Amino acid sequence: MDEFADILAPSSVFSELAVPNKKVLFQQLAAAAGDLTGIDPRQIVSRLTERERLGSTGFGGGIAIPHGKIEGIGRVVGAFARLASPIDFQAIDDMPVDLVFLLLSPPDAGVEHLKALSRVSRRLRDAAFVAKLRGAGSRDALYALFVETDARDAA
Repeated sequence: MDEFADILAPSSVFSELAVPNKKVLFQQLAAAAGDLTGIDPRQIVSRLTERERLGSTGFGGGIAIPHGKIEGIGRVVGAFARLASPIDFQAIDDMPVDLVFLLLSPPDAGVEHLKALSRVSRRLRDAAFVAKLRGAGSRDALYALFVETDARDAA
C-alpha cells in the first residue's frame, strides 16, 4: 500500500457512526467492507472477533485498528469510522475508542498487510492528524484528510 486512496474508498468512511458496542461496530464496518469486496459481512465479523480474542486492537488514545486476513479478498481494503460516542474496546490504556480504522487483507498478503498496518498505525499515532480527524465536519472531510496526507507526503 503506497497511498490511503489505494485501500480507502470514500464510501467506506463514516463520520459520527452511532454504535453501542464493539460487536455492532464490527457489523457496521463489515457491511461496508462487504459492499466493497463481495465478502459476506458475517465472515468479516467472525474474522475480526477471532482476532480480538488474541488481544484488543485498541492501541490507546481512543484509537483502534481492527484487522485480519480473509479468504476471497483480492487486495488490502480499509474502512474508517469516527464514532458518535466512544465505546469500550478493552484498549491497552483502558480508554474508550472513538476512531477506528478497519484493515482487511488477503491471506497471502504478508508484507503488504504489514506495510498497510504500519502506515495506518503511524498516521494514527500523529497527534496533530488525530486532532484533525476528531474535528473534521463530514465524511468527505475525513476522507480528504487521509488522501491529502498522501499528496503532502509525496511532495
